[in-house]
Amino acid sequence: MQLRSDDGGLRVFATNEPMVLRSPGVEWTVVPDGVHETAHAVIDPSKGPVVLELRCGTEDLTESPVDAVSRLERAGSYWSDWAAGLALPPRKPDLMKRSALTLRGLVHADTGAIMAAATTSLPEEIGGVRNWDYRYCWIRDAALTASALVSLGSTDEAEGYLNWLHRVIETTHGPERLHPLYTLAGTQLGPEAVIDSLPGYAGSRPVRVGNAANAQVQLDVFGPVVQLISDLAHRRKAGEAADPLTDADWTLVSEMVFAVASRWVEPDHGIWEIRGAPRHHVYSKVMCWLTVDRALALAAEFGRDAPPGWSTLRDVIAKQVCNRGWNDEVSSFTAAYDGTDLDAATLHIGLSGLIDPADERFAATVAATEAELRSGATVYRYHGDDGLPGTEGGFHLCAAWLVEAYLLIDQRSQAEALFDRLVTAAGPTGLLSEEYDPVAERALGNHPQAYSHIGLLRCAQLLATTSVPPPITPSAPKPVGPTLA
Repeated sequence: MQLRSDDGGLRVFATNEPMVLRSPGVEWTVVPDGVHETAHAVIDPSKGPVVLELRCGTEDLTESPVDAVSRLERAGSYWSDWAAGLALPPRKPDLMKRSALTLRGLVHADTGAIMAAATTSLPEEIGGVRNWDYRYCWIRDAALTASALVSLGSTDEAEGYLNWLHRVIETTHGPERLHPLYTLAGTQLGPEAVIDSLPGYAGSRPVRVGNAANAQVQLDVFGPVVQLISDLAHRRKAGEAADPLTDADWTLVSEMVFAVASRWVEPDHGIWEIRGAPRHHVYSKVMCWLTVDRALALAAEFGRDAPPGWSTLRDVIAKQVCNRGWNDEVSSFTAAYDGTDLDAATLHIGLSGLIDPADERFAATVAATEAELRSGATVYRYHGDDGLPGTEGGFHLCAAWLVEAYLLIDQRSQAEALFDRLVTAAGPTGLLSEEYDPVAERALGNHPQAYSHIGLLRCAQLLATTSVPPPITPSAPKPVGPTLA
């Protein structure tokens, strides 16, 4: 990073976006500091107010025509007015508002992209190497964020994100070749790099820029996109929109089904972006099934033509998942086909509706997940070897999935108790990191994390009802495959 003292302040170079520090009357001295530069100044507060105004996304150092107090009031009104229009769940409303504001704050208004988190390299293990850059738009994460906001009554974010995704697909060789993540501008990421000169948070190195997951195969990304379009169409329908499912959105649904049809039989790196050999992850297959199932439901409800092969594709995926994803030895659906290791994401076998939540196999999977992956206030993603040194914390999102699973198998008291632990983890700020260390009782990972707030909102919405409705799967087939004895 290079600095230059200019009339009215400092200019910052070698950043992703323009950045200036407006500081009229302050005389800066710029000195080299390794590969970067630092700036120093001596000020005398007794001579009057000192202005230090950091401006991102602009090169303008001139005085704003609107004074700082007025700008602060205008910004506060914008966010207050937006939040006032939400349909927040009655459970912990202030905390829910904070979660909604956090998700909205991750939306890039200029492009429609939605960040997974606004930070990089906050460690999953203090002093460890599991430090990742989340300042990008993941196809999956962004769709889940937009769906969460739609559920609260705010649809502009979903509209903007889907427009962004349309533009991204136009730059690919086909929807089946989508990368898992892109820059906010919709371009591909460069190679993952490290900044050796930075010590990292609490000595946790390396500090990374970019994310190598960009080059992975993640076949679960299509499902959340179609689910978002379904959520948005139903919200529009409730608002009596003339065209609840637009042609553009139906085209995107068809493209997602095409992508599934083209690649669902392949192994992939999964939702957790394992930096090892690809596997046939159960969660990824479930999301492929969900893609087709929700597409069929949309076609039936909104009078769209679904090719006859879609129903067959959905049923074939479901049958394979039930036959190869279940393991009698561990009495659970497993992380991947023909394996014995567990993965909290596999709870979606029931959360999605692929099997009936009343199916004994789902209850057994919930019990196995609780026994092996839950630790107090949190739930770990998995405990298997993922090819990386060190350990990590439990995932707030996984805990939220377990809350929902508890409700689906009529264990409300367990759901209430785990939700209360999630609320406690948010602390006085109301913000949740990606992970949680149940022993040290501290936050881990990038902060705040969209995933965690999505899960918190979902739990509060479900717990606000007297009973939990089954997943919306009007086109779902009856459960197939073996059942428990």
